[in-house]
Amino acid sequence: MTSPLIDAEALAHLQAWQGRTETLRDDLTAAPVRGLSATLDRDDPLPEAGTRLPALWHWLYFLPHHRQSEIGEDGHAKRGGFLPPVPLPRRMWAGGRLTWEPGNPLQVGDAIERTSTIASVTHKAGRTGELVFVLVRHEVRNARGLALTEEHDIVYRAAAAPGEATPPPTPAPKDATFSRDLVPDDVLLFRYSALTFNGHRIHYDRRYVTQVEGYPGLIVHGPLIATLLVDLLRRNAPADAQLARFEFRAVRPTFDIAPFRVHGKPAEGSADGKTFSLWGEDADGWLTMQATAVLA
Repeated sequence: MTSPLIDAEALAHLQAWQGRTETLRDDLTAAPVRGLSATLDRDDPLPEAGTRLPALWHWLYFLPHHRQSEIGEDGHAKRGGFLPPVPLPRRMWAGGRLTWEPGNPLQVGDAIERTSTIASVTHKAGRTGELVFVLVRHEVRNARGLALTEEHDIVYRAAAAPGEATPPPTPAPKDATFSRDLVPDDVLLFRYSALTFNGHRIHYDRRYVTQVEGYPGLIVHGPLIATLLVDLLRRNAPADAQLARFEFRAVRPTFDIAPFRVHGKPAEGSADGKTFSLWGEDADGWLTMQATAVLA
């Protein structure tokens, strides 16, 4: 059945964004590293030139700096520009896949460059309404060459309808080897939003997220949960362990209305002990995020 919002013509228009590229440059400074270390409640040495950037902390850089007049109702930049103007109001970070180049870590003091490409725009209509998936591929380089390749999955959804049925949740595994309990209070969400210059109102504006987007509470950032999963592995792996690959997928939103947990264990069938299964669990025992990490 033809969608009233994303018909063939509208989808073709959005897919015209495929292949678009954008290149941004930044300096890998120490202040954001100090800020995220404090936010994650870590007792790290103060970063200095040459300090290796922990995995996923590159999300502290290449931040969006749109002018205030360019911001939409949801706190994001208005649709269009580099990303396609998808006419669906709810936008979420759905997951991603990252690969670090061996022998070329990102380090404090590096001048870095990120080239981003719209790899695909796809549409799906299901039980929960229309979905548009945008796949963005990033390549991050320093003076020594390619350091990191990332595929970033963005999903756009229709607004919640009254009485809308939600997908059935998945129970979280109960066989974790290591875990951590977390309280997603307003301060944690604010600090991460500030560090990533993320104006998306679902993370700090309770009236907006409950009355406009129809969620029961503030939403914990998907990238923050992914970062907490990798941080959990850092706390339980050898001190010199480094990630080679990481893949994650958001399964269910995590809200600030109750504590949540992150878990990990060696992956089944990992003969060399370098592959780990990681996942998030909400207060009701439902799976919120699942991930796989491979150490170098």
